[in-house]
Amino acid sequence: MELLKQRIRKDGVVLPGNILKVGGFLNHQIDIGLLNEIGSEFAHRFIGSKVTRIMTVEASGIAIACITAQYFNVPVVFAKKSKTSNLSGDPYVTSVKSYTHNTTYDIVVARDYLQPTDSVLLIDDFLANGCALEGLAALVEQSGATLTGAGIVIEKGFQRGGEGLRARGVRVESLAIIESMDPSTGIVFRD
Repeated sequence: MELLKQRIRKDGVVLPGNILKVGGFLNHQIDIGLLNEIGSEFAHRFIGSKVTRIMTVEASGIAIACITAQYFNVPVVFAKKSKTSNLSGDPYVTSVKSYTHNTTYDIVVARDYLQPTDSVLLIDDFLANGCALEGLAALVEQSGATLTGAGIVIEKGFQRGGEGLRARGVRVESLAIIESMDPSTGIVFRD
């Protein structure tokens, strides 16, 4: 998606440790016009696919998932990063390691919001090592629902998480795949 690549080149900041800061337009301050284009592109890429739920992890994926869900006219379910007191029953739970925060945490979804009859499209802002998507896929599997695929805004292709998911047969559609990045030389996108 050329519009997204241009915005990453213009406003993205490469930090040491393979961190790409896009907080100015994607996940801290949000450019709604850009998000609308992203949601439209995901709808285009998954046209004809059965989608009854869109699922993401709190917090950065929620806005992207909500905009995308409008194109499918389906609800958004987000996996919480902790079990709260208002989450009753026996939820679906799995552990996820965060690349950005270098910590492991449980993600949780109430059984009421993910049924065996659902077809789930995963949406997230980044795909690096694939841990978050693997966790979301595990929750879909626990529920007995069907995993339709995953829509990713920015994939760090050099970190191989996408390769692992694709090798497992997961359809991964990334709007911008970064081949390499360095604070001094910038960002190189995969064609």
